[in-house]
Amino acid sequence: MDPILSLLAETMPKARTLEQLTRPLLALLNRITGLESTYLTSINLDQGLQKVEFARNAGQMQIPEGLVVPWEDTLCKRALDEDRTYTSDVPGCWGDSVAARALGIRTYASAPIHAHDGRLLGTVCAASAEQIAETPDVQGFLRLLSALLGFALEREDLVERLQQSNAELASMALTDALTGLLNRRAILDQLTRMLAQARRDRMPVLVGVVDLDGFKSINDNHGHQAGDRFLLQVAKRMKDCLRVSDLIGRTGGDEFVVAAVGPVSESELGSPLMQQALDGLQVRLSLATQGNYRLDDAQQELRYAGASVGVVAVSADELDAEEAVKMADREMYRVKQQRKNARAG
Repeated sequence: MDPILSLLAETMPKARTLEQLTRPLLALLNRITGLESTYLTSINLDQGLQKVEFARNAGQMQIPEGLVVPWEDTLCKRALDEDRTYTSDVPGCWGDSVAARALGIRTYASAPIHAHDGRLLGTVCAASAEQIAETPDVQGFLRLLSALLGFALEREDLVERLQQSNAELASMALTDALTGLLNRRAILDQLTRMLAQARRDRMPVLVGVVDLDGFKSINDNHGHQAGDRFLLQVAKRMKDCLRVSDLIGRTGGDEFVVAAVGPVSESELGSPLMQQALDGLQVRLSLATQGNYRLDDAQQELRYAGASVGVVAVSADELDAEEAVKMADREMYRVKQQRKNARAG
């Protein structure tokens, strides 16, 4: 083992990633066992899957990297359940294994890789189509690799979980908790980017503000839970009526902001086509909010007459995101007043 330890001492300090550590170790495992394929797997017990992360194939047998298989049907699980680290008679031990037959595996060795808390993270394995007797150093070397790779896999798992948590936190910071739409901060950030792109492309931007008339009375008469259900349904209906490239966010309790790139160049800001786009977006959003809404499990329904929607076309050179929303907000209040006057008349 002294030459092997020397090689480990030489290669390990240079490894900065799991891959940089694993590939030399798989080569050493091939050298010690004489088995033609050596590989590292990760195991997700929640999903019941095993994945080949890295493999070294020195013969005809090919264990593909990235291969994902059901954990229950693997040789690794069988070996772990039977506490069998090495066998040169796979057909005799596990003749019912479809994978072993397909790959022609005769000799197989593996060791589980555990986290410090006992969780099963993966396995380090070696396989061959030839019948190869176990050498004295195999058991000890597999245990050594299991320990070394355990630290690396656990660190990789921790980094991945931290990245996922950070992504979830970032998403929460930019998402309205109730509707899943962009929140006020996020919609303004995205609108700023849209305006910047529109400025480069010399295109105007349509900005709309939607105010849910009568929302307070829905909360007062039916309760806040019913109000939340109403908001969820309204948000979905409006999102469904927009294009994928359009933006929508919830900026307040009953107020939403929508943005879309205009259909014509900035030089045609006052053209009939632009007016048609303005009217079209306003009507689409207004109609999307109208209709029946189920407010509780008792199938209680509310007939809603629709929101007040104001849409304006803005020049990216003239207004920033905050100013564009204020301009659309003034248009929304003009529409709201018109609707009040119409009902009063």
